[in-house]
Amino acid sequence: NLYKFLKKWAIKSLLFFISLIWLSDPSYIIHLIMSSTLELFNLSKKNSIKYEKYFNIYDEILSDYRGKDITFVEIGVLDGGSLEIWKKYFGKNAKIIGIDLNPKSKKFEQEGIEIFLGDQSDKNFWESFFKKIGKVDIIIDDGGHTNKQQIVTTINSVKNINNGGMLIIEDTHTSYIREYGNPHKYSFVNFSKKIIDDINYTFFPSSSVLKKFQLSLNKEIYSIRYFESFCIFYIDRNRCGLNKPINNKGYKTENININISPEYKNLFYFKIIKSIFKKLSFLKFIYNYFILFLKKYKNNRLKKFFD
Repeated sequence: NLYKFLKKWAIKSLLFFISLIWLSDPSYIIHLIMSSTLELFNLSKKNSIKYEKYFNIYDEILSDYRGKDITFVEIGVLDGGSLEIWKKYFGKNAKIIGIDLNPKSKKFEQEGIEIFLGDQSDKNFWESFFKKIGKVDIIIDDGGHTNKQQIVTTINSVKNINNGGMLIIEDTHTSYIREYGNPHKYSFVNFSKKIIDDINYTFFPSSSVLKKFQLSLNKEIYSIRYFESFCIFYIDRNRCGLNKPINNKGYKTENININISPEYKNLFYFKIIKSIFKKLSFLKFIYNYFILFLKKYKNNRLKKFFD
């Protein structure tokens, strides 16, 4: 009798604990009971094609959105398999949208899944799409994979993604494939590398250190993450502003910030030249150029690491 009582008490306590978690954060319970993307992929009755490394990436970057009220968009419908997978993965509160050029894709529409027909390389399509749908939370580009399609999609979609959302460009290996006209100076991967400079420009807004791009996305994109065949743009306008220094007013020691690396101080002629220029203050600019020359000289010797 005692065993039955304790067992009954333990079950009730567990259910009570689960109900408290559900009321405070139902997505946590959903994480525990729902399948991974790979499991859902294998259980799907509709055809879908993915590379095996993709599933761990999906679970890593998308799990926090499960059970949330989000709008999810995937470019490239094919047989409609992946859209059903995403619906099951994110849960009933998620709005799932597919985009494809093929009119036959409309037959995969069902409750909670909507299909739009359009060309992802056409900015007019994106304008009309977001005008009707509004801002979204996640976009996965698994469409045509050409440079133009991926670049135009990026430019036209990031401004229509909510803060905390992301744009995922899949199959970026096409930037290296001959059939797609690559490798090329203007491949998508090179475009994404340009955005690295674009993001870092916010640290030098009034300087000529970095080029200010005519086509800038640094007011929306605050971070970029790369995996093999994946490029992920993280969107949050609140994290895209000027990066200002903050002083905590803490206790200062007598240590000083050494601007010149010790490797330059070890040069036997450095101390001599420094002492001369220090006495001749009007030649300070020559001293500064000399230091710059030394730094560039040292940097040029790093070329071997870039081959």
